[in-house]
Amino acid sequence: MNTKVLISGAGIAGPALAHWLGRYGFETTVVERAPALRGGGQNVDFRGRTHLTVLERMGLLDELRALDTGGSPITFVDPDGRRLLHLPAEFASGAVELPRGELARLLHRHSSARAEYVFGDSITALAEHANGVRVEFRHGAPRDVDLVIGADGLHSTVRRLAFGPEQHYVRHLGYYAATWHLPNDGTLPATGSVGLNVPGRLASLGADHRDPGRAGAFCLFASPARAYDRNDPEQQKALIRQAFAGLGWRVPELLASLDTAPELYFDAISRADLPAWSTGRIALLGDAACGATIGGMGTGTGVVAAYVLAGELARAGGDHRTAFARYERLLRDYARGCQKGGDRTGPFLAPRTATGLRLRNGLLNRRWVLRRMLALGEQVSSVELPDYEREPGLSAAGFSAAG
Repeated sequence: MNTKVLISGAGIAGPALAHWLGRYGFETTVVERAPALRGGGQNVDFRGRTHLTVLERMGLLDELRALDTGGSPITFVDPDGRRLLHLPAEFASGAVELPRGELARLLHRHSSARAEYVFGDSITALAEHANGVRVEFRHGAPRDVDLVIGADGLHSTVRRLAFGPEQHYVRHLGYYAATWHLPNDGTLPATGSVGLNVPGRLASLGADHRDPGRAGAFCLFASPARAYDRNDPEQQKALIRQAFAGLGWRVPELLASLDTAPELYFDAISRADLPAWSTGRIALLGDAACGATIGGMGTGTGVVAAYVLAGELARAGGDHRTAFARYERLLRDYARGCQKGGDRTGPFLAPRTATGLRLRNGLLNRRWVLRRMLALGEQVSSVELPDYEREPGLSAAGFSAAG
């Protein structure tokens, strides 16, 4: 049976998969390029029956609710600080919202007792053979494992090595986004954020709900696809400064804070679409398989996919051919439904024209339109999930009777 599994990526989907595989008795290793867990990023949320069902089965729902931010309202202003539009917390938030870094730490804590974590290393080569996969690393010694799972994000190394170049599968959606932290000068509202909106650009500030001395910046701007080094934060900062040069309000303050930002997230708003999520003994999970940078419920989809992939591997007694096919068949339509939100995020947050901005603000300042939008937001894509641990032969003790 295929019981030795290597997971690339210790973000969200990878540790969620390690959690479930450990409960089923698999021997799991998670390798992560970063030297430690990543603490940055925007708040993430879970919404709808499918997300909450998985979190409850993981035994994490109560802990997540204790970390809940209470939601993130946003107020859009003009260059003089005059309010143009206010969206309440429930517009952008789900049933539970929390900082991405806190979610990553929680998942790591719940999985690390049954999984090996290797930080500061990355996969450089994959060679499938009759009995498994030979994996080579940038620093560590090669390993032979039964299965490899790429949970390493939209720019997945596993996908590139096993499926082909990123440009074959990842499509730019016309915008870039960036987040970083800076000191809070005490002028921000206690909850939510305030953002300057001009055609094609949004620059916002929000207080940290747990640390009143800290604030978070979020910037989004329309742009064709650009060539840049994803490992060069100084180059990324230059792109941000160029995109927001000359704007008023608090934008100069935001741009100045880039010089001392402890950690910067910068990426294109994109989506991944693959004809298949697996090849041989290698499969993709989360954003690597079906990501959408912002607004596509990628965090929730990754956690749901981890639950299904682990459950199908246990159900099939480690038979990867059967498990990978069932995993994709069950989730592909669900994931596509979730991804659709990512296609609309950029145009909604930063319409490209003054007319588009006026139209959005005018419509959503009407209460009945806002209520209708909130009602539509509750219609989250869902899927019926097997309750794997209730099936004969499957339990936290292992899967020796499965398949």
